Amino acid sequence: MKTSYKQKLFLYFVVIFALFTIGIFLFGQSREREHKTETLEEKLDVVADIVHAALMQQPNQQQVIDSLLHLFPENIRLTLIDRQGNVLYDNEIKETFQMENHAQRLEIKTAREKGKGRDMRVSSSNEKEYLYYAKRFNGYYIRVALPYDIQLRHFLKPDNLFLYFIIAFFVVMLVLINWAANRFSKSIKQLRDFTLSTIHLPFPKDELGEISEKIAENYLQLEESKKKMALEREKLLQHVHSSEEGLCFFAADKSVEFYNGLFIQYLNSMTDEANSNPQNVLTDILFKKITDFIANRGKANPYFETQISKQGQNFVIRVNVFDDNSFEIIINDITKQEKTRRIKQEMTGNITHELRTPVTGIRGCLETILEHPLSPEKKQYFIESAYNQVLVLSELIQDMSLITKIEAAPQSFKLEAVDMGNLLENLKNDVEISLQEKNIQMEWNLPENVIVNGNRNLLYSIFRNLTDNAIRYAGTNVTVSIKKYNEDKDFSYFSYSDTGTGIPEEQHLSRLFERFYRINEGRTRDTGGSGLGLSIVKNAIAFHKGTIVAKNRAGGGLEFLFTLGK
Repeated sequence: MKTSYKQKLFLYFVVIFALFTIGIFLFGQSREREHKTETLEEKLDVVADIVHAALMQQPNQQQVIDSLLHLFPENIRLTLIDRQGNVLYDNEIKETFQMENHAQRLEIKTAREKGKGRDMRVSSSNEKEYLYYAKRFNGYYIRVALPYDIQLRHFLKPDNLFLYFIIAFFVVMLVLINWAANRFSKSIKQLRDFTLSTIHLPFPKDELGEISEKIAENYLQLEESKKKMALEREKLLQHVHSSEEGLCFFAADKSVEFYNGLFIQYLNSMTDEANSNPQNVLTDILFKKITDFIANRGKANPYFETQISKQGQNFVIRVNVFDDNSFEIIINDITKQEKTRRIKQEMTGNITHELRTPVTGIRGCLETILEHPLSPEKKQYFIESAYNQVLVLSELIQDMSLITKIEAAPQSFKLEAVDMGNLLENLKNDVEISLQEKNIQMEWNLPENVIVNGNRNLLYSIFRNLTDNAIRYAGTNVTVSIKKYNEDKDFSYFSYSDTGTGIPEEQHLSRLFERFYRINEGRTRDTGGSGLGLSIVKNAIAFHKGTIVAKNRAGGGLEFLFTLGK
């Protein structure tokens, strides 16, 4: 059963007042007992003074004290002790020479320091409990003791009248506490009812009622503010996820509070190993300038910016430190702007150059056939050469048409659920002969039932062009590996890598996906291809709401990291 606020309030006050009352009672009992003990000590002090006065008149100690015993209560015990603690006389023990030295008895030690001392304990001589009182005189101590029997206990027992008064007072206070709890809890109950029902209720016309009215007003304002903040927070999260910046928010203790997928993508583009942990930005040696700044928490300036060039890409990394020592890290890929400008300048020249080569070859073959008398064999050779150039030109036009269609008419591609494992099996079967010629092993590590909602032909072209690229340029006796290394609610993260030659000059990595871009002329001409394969890959991935980057693997070879939207 749930305890009401009134019951809790009543219980708290009762406990507090009960502890207060018990404390007063115990203190009063203690003070009364102490007072009676002091009264008893005064009587024992008189006995000690009488014995001392008699000893001053008569040197025979035993005779003097024995003569005084009839003047005192019959159960009194008198002991004479010298300054060294030796017992000279005790009316209860005749053979005092057998008694222990009393120098360390509490009442003797206290009398030595303060002139008087007392203690209550069981005597080691006769096993009786005594109240001891000792007084220091010149040359000796006189100790007077009374047995702690029923009579003495009754004398020291506090009076019960004070106890009865305390109990009566406590009962009266319980009534007053109950009345105060009723009055105080009324406004609290109405305030609770208000918070549960959100219906305005009339509060008592007193100070507590005014406070409750103000709390209710603030509560309504707070609820309205919470709704607005939730809406704004949702807008902010949508903005962060759709932003072209990699964002990660850290708490003051460097724990991750929130990050978007692009932050992980950019981070993996700069580091050697693909990883889904955003805290790598605080541990990798590549980001030492950033970690040094964060360690000082921006004491001079809460803003820091630096640039990092890695894998042929340029990144701007900014750090903003907030007032509560939490901070955000923002990563921007600034190679895209420069790439766009360069592509615009080179596009016309590239297209002209790529078309000129097959057209020139076709023209040369046809002119030779038309202008020179040739044997049937020579004529057949030039016709086949012209035909091969037509195939190259056809492939080039087909690839350009596909890129244009992806960019201009993406709605023409049908979307479906594509099983990536099945797609890779089909791909491996299609290129099996080419893989065997170069002794290339193709393997993948995907969880079961990896499904991507996209266009099957475009997804196939992504992995087909990456595989063709590996066959042409990676070399022989290499391994091609495909794996899915991360996943969130929006994207699947893939890695396509080989153990081949890689690209030693990293400045080429950021330009691999440009149309017609060649690392060198001779390499491309010897190996064939339209020069648009990786550009198709990039556009097909962009169609699936993803991004792709290329980097050299730490162990050698080339690795492509890309995302595919779900």
